[in-house]
Amino acid sequence: MTGHSHSHGTAAGEQRGRLVTVLAITTTILAVEVVGGLVAHSLVLLADAAHLAADAAGIGLALFAVVCATRPPTLARTFGLQRLEILAAVVNAVVLLVFGILILVEAIRRLVTPGHPSPGAMLLFGLVAVLGNGVSLLLLRRGHAASLTVRGAYLEVLADLLGAAGVLLAAAVIAATGWERADPVASLLLGVLIVPRTLRMLRSAVDVLLEATPEHVDLQEVRTHILETPGVVGCHDLHAWTITSGSAVLSAHVVVADELWADGSASAVLDRLAECLAGHFDLEHSTFQLEQPGHVDHEAVLHD
Repeated sequence: MTGHSHSHGTAAGEQRGRLVTVLAITTTILAVEVVGGLVAHSLVLLADAAHLAADAAGIGLALFAVVCATRPPTLARTFGLQRLEILAAVVNAVVLLVFGILILVEAIRRLVTPGHPSPGAMLLFGLVAVLGNGVSLLLLRRGHAASLTVRGAYLEVLADLLGAAGVLLAAAVIAATGWERADPVASLLLGVLIVPRTLRMLRSAVDVLLEATPEHVDLQEVRTHILETPGVVGCHDLHAWTITSGSAVLSAHVVVADELWADGSASAVLDRLAECLAGHFDLEHSTFQLEQPGHVDHEAVLHD
């Protein structure tokens, strides 16, 4: 027996137009920073351009996943292709992690053997990057809390913005003091900012793939609410997991008192359970197996 209601939209799908705009902005800044890095002989500009390349690929992959996630379910894939969004987030995080490590390695090398960056060109191209990334950040701000894909793009743009600010700071230091190692130092700081955020995003995405309990769901509290529902005398095999961002599901075996089976009102428990979990825990898709007392003795309990 299944609680209602169902929603086949995804949190990332609602931000599709914004992601397209951010991809266009990111690609433009990427081209500008590549030119700027070559003209200014600046590692931090090239490092940020490399980061932007990963961002552009990740956002493009995310958009592909969002489109696929809107396809209707089939008998072979009963949840459709919604999980592709999470796979895209994993790929995005891995690519971003690799680029972050490469930036750290190159920054250390430049600390030993500094280049000869041009602070004037760095300021010009860095300012363009700050403005573009600022616009992208504002576009993604509203949806970043609801979707791993949008959150990944948001964190990447935030790191880009910090990186662009680092370009401006490094350019100012070089112009004022002539200390050329400010360029790799800024690159090193950018790498340090990228890696921890990426690891957190990767962990969140892997938790979804491993069907971990959603962060916003306290299973002990869920169990308490189920057991407090009138007519319920037991609960076992309680599971909650995430299909894709904004789509948490739950299943449970619920033991209903004998007297409700006797008077034919056991099915009323189903409506009360679905309304309770949807209202208190934002679990719109709940599946319950209603059982008579003693039925558990005939089944293999997978989870208490």
